Amino acid sequence: MWKTLHQLAAPPRLYQICGRLVPWLAAAGIIALATGWVRGFGFAPADYQQGEGYRIMYLHVPAAIWSMGIYAAMAVAAFTGLVWQMKMATLAVAAMAPVGAVYTFIALVTGAAWGKPMWGTWWVWDARLTSELVLLFLYAGVIALWHAFDDRKMAGRAAGILVLVGVVNLPVIHYSVEWWNTLHQGSTQMQQSIDPAMRSPLRWAIAG
Repeated sequence: MWKTLHQLAAPPRLYQICGRLVPWLAAAGIIALATGWVRGFGFAPADYQQGEGYRIMYLHVPAAIWSMGIYAAMAVAAFTGLVWQMKMATLAVAAMAPVGAVYTFIALVTGAAWGKPMWGTWWVWDARLTSELVLLFLYAGVIALWHAFDDRKMAGRAAGILVLVGVVNLPVIHYSVEWWNTLHQGSTQMQQSIDPAMRSPLRWAIAG
């Protein structure tokens, strides 16, 4: 089994597999995202409390979910790279970090824009917001460490260790609204508490 995994993870073989999958995955992502945004921004009903302003949810929630999802994937890759010395896993960490940082930045900016009408300010040191900001700093730290060393092996090891140390922040982000009394709205239990006409476009946007 491990021999097969190492063969699949060999750069020539992996690039070949990715080259075939990326166009299909990109097309599926664009279709899902377009479906979610068209339905969410154009056809979903207005919220009874927030009116039309809630529609920023279709940007904010997918970005927030993927900011954590990408970091979790980085943690798996970092662990694989450190334990089994797989170069492609280390390269995957370096490749995912800028993407995750962008998603986290989008989540923070859209969250601030969404919170301004509700809280009367662009920023509060709320547990959810603060832990998401810490996630952005973690991404920035991983990127900085990767570029701080000329030795790629040393750079990958340092970045991987930071990723694994920072993974403790993920449950803090997820459960912060349950552990502490925060201004951020509580968990929607996989969006089950949202009106179906709003929930379906959101899930399409997340899938995109």
